[in-house]
Amino acid sequence: MPNARLSRPTRRGILAAGGALGLGAALAACGSDSGSKDSGSDATKAADKAGPFSFEDDRGTAVKLDKTPANIVAFTGVGAALYDYGIQVKGVFGPTTVKGGKADVQAGDMPVDKVTVIGNTWGQFNIEKYAGLAPDVLITTMFDSAGTLWYVPEESKDKIAKLAPSVGISVFDRQLTKPLERMYALAESLGADLKADKVVAAKKRFEDAAARLRKAAKAHPDIKVLVGSASADIFYVSGTNLSIDLEYFKALGVNFVEPSEKAKKASGGWFENLSWENVDKYPADIIMMDDRAQAIQPDAIEEGTWKKLPAVKAGQVIARSAEPILSYDKCAPLLENLAKAIETAKKVS
Repeated sequence: MPNARLSRPTRRGILAAGGALGLGAALAACGSDSGSKDSGSDATKAADKAGPFSFEDDRGTAVKLDKTPANIVAFTGVGAALYDYGIQVKGVFGPTTVKGGKADVQAGDMPVDKVTVIGNTWGQFNIEKYAGLAPDVLITTMFDSAGTLWYVPEESKDKIAKLAPSVGISVFDRQLTKPLERMYALAESLGADLKADKVVAAKKRFEDAAARLRKAAKAHPDIKVLVGSASADIFYVSGTNLSIDLEYFKALGVNFVEPSEKAKKASGGWFENLSWENVDKYPADIIMMDDRAQAIQPDAIEEGTWKKLPAVKAGQVIARSAEPILSYDKCAPLLENLAKAIETAKKVS
């Protein structure tokens, strides 16, 4: 979830809002190192073109190199998105593996055993490992208007910046389609073949899924969707503003439950904190729950008040990717799953 410093709720607190997870503990956590499927034979060899390389990021910063970057280090979700376009990064930072070495949900199909993990949790970033990769460029997302690079520790950002130029893709206060387009363009600049059958098919699938979701929302305007995230002591209800996925779904017509503006102010506009005793504050027909590792997953929630919710009793709880992997391949299913849930939901609120 976003924000790690309450003084800047737009960082880790941002994610919390975006995925509405327990910012409290998860956000405050700061902290180094760590050590699927193959998308096809193109996955490890796509970016072999000669330079020069040039790309202007969402800060307005232009990165210009004599040749296309070969040693790319990226936030895990960015590495996963680029992998879907046939670009294999060399190193990653951010949630990459969970207990037992299994790939984190944010790693997508990227083979985690083929990348160097320079930080697996919030605040972890092994600068020596990073330098050892001889990085050509660092790529990550940004969850605020200030251009703060996601998962790059504030206390060491200057040292990190001296080792390689950075590219930031904004995922703040815009609809999902915009960062998807930006990642698509970035992948092309890195040597991706956007005419490859897999890429073309994924983009078409996304467009079809968007049309399906719009149709489902229009046909079932009374179905209320609540977006939540669970921690041990708090249930977070996300608002739709600021989050790229929710802003887009809302634009397609989905009827979301909105927490009060007054309550959201405390989190920088992202979400409202509810105690488990008050988890029934907002009636809903469908509940979308944060699927990231730091959130308690629905089948592990033991609170009686949760189990009594009409949507839970009706089995109308679905996963939500609070930090979508920015490829059409990974975002199309997000729309399809929500469309299906709305199409089949019983009115229980």
